[in-house]
Amino acid sequence: MEKFDWKVLQNGSDIRGVAIKGVPGEDVNLDESKAEVLGRAFYQYLENKGKKNMSVALGMDSRISGPSLGQSFSRGFRAMGGRVVDCGMASTPAMFMATQFSEFNVSAGVMLTASHLPFNRNGLKFFTKEGGLNKGDISEILDIAANTTFLDSPNPGLLEKADLISRYAIDIVNNIREKVNLPGNFERPLQGLKIIVDAGNGAGGFFADKVLAPLGADTSGSQFLEPDGLFPNHVPNPEDDAAMDAICMAVLKNQADLGIIFDTDVDRAAVVDAGGQPVNRNALIALISAIILEEHPGTTIVTDSITSEGLASFIQDKLGGKHHRYKRGYKNVINEAIRLNTGGEESWIAIETSGHAALKENYYLDDGAYLVSKVLIKLAQLHLRNESISDLIGELQHPLESVEYRLKILHKDFAEYGMTVIKELTELVSAEEGWVPEQQNFEGLRIRCTSENQRGWFLLRLSLHDPVMPLNIESDLEGGTETICRRLYKILSRFDQLDLSSF
Repeated sequence: MEKFDWKVLQNGSDIRGVAIKGVPGEDVNLDESKAEVLGRAFYQYLENKGKKNMSVALGMDSRISGPSLGQSFSRGFRAMGGRVVDCGMASTPAMFMATQFSEFNVSAGVMLTASHLPFNRNGLKFFTKEGGLNKGDISEILDIAANTTFLDSPNPGLLEKADLISRYAIDIVNNIREKVNLPGNFERPLQGLKIIVDAGNGAGGFFADKVLAPLGADTSGSQFLEPDGLFPNHVPNPEDDAAMDAICMAVLKNQADLGIIFDTDVDRAAVVDAGGQPVNRNALIALISAIILEEHPGTTIVTDSITSEGLASFIQDKLGGKHHRYKRGYKNVINEAIRLNTGGEESWIAIETSGHAALKENYYLDDGAYLVSKVLIKLAQLHLRNESISDLIGELQHPLESVEYRLKILHKDFAEYGMTVIKELTELVSAEEGWVPEQQNFEGLRIRCTSENQRGWFLLRLSLHDPVMPLNIESDLEGGTETICRRLYKILSRFDQLDLSSF
């Protein structure tokens, strides 16, 4: 029998794979037997790191493969002698918080999720008290799985059950009450506000009845709160246009003051204002930046690489902050914010256009529910003055046109070829009139297009995991993206291992 290549399960700082049949051409590679080995490997990883309390909190999102994979992971971890606290349906941020709640008494948290990916996928995210594991840690766990002969403990670990999500929600509720501190109605600071939630049939449905309702909000009109791992209504993804259309329509239909949408495991979020306008991507970054910079004037806002020029101007010129555009990938922006703080440059938030947002005040944990709680606090305060959250970002300039292409790399060594493309393209575009390379750039090639018929920018970068080069183009002119695209197409055509058919 061919030896299994455990490395195929690595997806940056997560483990992801195909957990069930149902999609043509996608064979199962993360089944119950693999999950059991991963439970054993994670126990060994913790032991190698010198952990003494060998116990783990285990949760899952609504995926239909979650219960069987969770039971298998638990069986493997307990066979090594470790204790498992089964938290059932939970969120990824809650699984980290389980390591901080003293009553759970666990040394690690594990979340079974594959974020917004299709129903047949699943995966694992790992936490210790120090934070989420990084790419190197995942490689180490997979190496242990591949190369270790595990021995069962003579004393198998205990299995317990706990309602983690209710405990996690209490902290959010208490934080909002304390920060709003509404005289005469401390317990219900959201009374008089209609706020609806779209959980996309993921794990975020708890937010309506465990957070908003105790705070006094009217949540009628909330939708897709019931967990359903087949995701029958729309993809649970704040970046997805159909998902955002669904919550925008619900806000208008129900005349709500705010709409909230989460991804499957609630580590990402976006909101919709009372006018039914989506506040995601650059607008979401602008909104939370306005809130954070009011609390921490001058702080550095770390974002991913595809944020717009209008956002940079808004943060720096309108809000008085500093914008630090870094690499794509939520762990990249989080680690960069931590690095800046360690070096003496204050950075209170790291946020991606995808909706991942990690705040210094919240362990630098990318937590969609905590991000929304910051918005709710500000919403309650603005409501007292008959103002709205859209007032905070009224001066944000949006590009007139924005497109993304995903150029497939045909070469077998796609990473090396992609880097070659970026290196040679850098030299080629240097001769192009009106195309100016960004001086501070940490990923791929970003060019400002200053010609009168373009007035925009483009970024070509290498995907974090796939044989693809994403190309983002924005312009402040009608037809500007097409003009940039035509000009760039002529240059890229010389790379014969780059598929330009998506143009």
